[in-house]
Amino acid sequence: MPTRHNTIDIPVDGQHIDGTLVAASNVVPGVLLVHGWAREDNLHDVLAAYDTLVGHPSVDPASIAIVGSSYGGYLAALVSAMRRVRWLALRAPALYRDREWDKPKGELSRSDLLAYRRSLVGPKDNRALAACAAFRGDVLIVESEHDQIVPHPVITNYRAAFQSVRSVTYRVISDADHALSKQMWRQAYGQLLVSWMTEMTQGARSEGARSPGALTRPVSANPA
Repeated sequence: MPTRHNTIDIPVDGQHIDGTLVAASNVVPGVLLVHGWAREDNLHDVLAAYDTLVGHPSVDPASIAIVGSSYGGYLAALVSAMRRVRWLALRAPALYRDREWDKPKGELSRSDLLAYRRSLVGPKDNRALAACAAFRGDVLIVESEHDQIVPHPVITNYRAAFQSVRSVTYRVISDADHALSKQMWRQAYGQLLVSWMTEMTQGARSEGARSPGALTRPVSANPA
């Protein structure tokens, strides 16, 4: 399918974000990629980017996927409650206390944050998990096996929150760290994401063909 790469300017709160839009020549699903930890106004940035994406004539506003990693996964979950999202892909999604929303993330106590992330947290106690509980689309959750930043209990909390979705796909990248610092781990994640998105978009063409379910198995970064 032929595509066009355009540099775009995204207005947000009186400022601007530089973006790149990869557009097809016909109407297709839209995919919004949300990066990890950075500015404190990221939620407004993501919302502005979403609105720009769905406003493009080549994008089907009813078929939007948000892909978020780490802090970007946390933001992606929040945005799913504020905008129309059909597919949600979360890689090592972070989790923060609601009361620390306005506090710069770099000022948070690392030890306290890790203790929170190792605890049992539910939708009633966290706005991101509440958004997950309200989500009705399809979900991909990817965990790094040796993640010291987003430990396994966080993934457990996210998975438990998705109770009303069409499907949940859960994968673990074997031996990987949080940042996917090795090329083989990044490649494994890329293959996972592309495979899942292909399945989702193809399934959307024959709505109702899939039934809700959960898939769980480790993914090796060294395929045989």
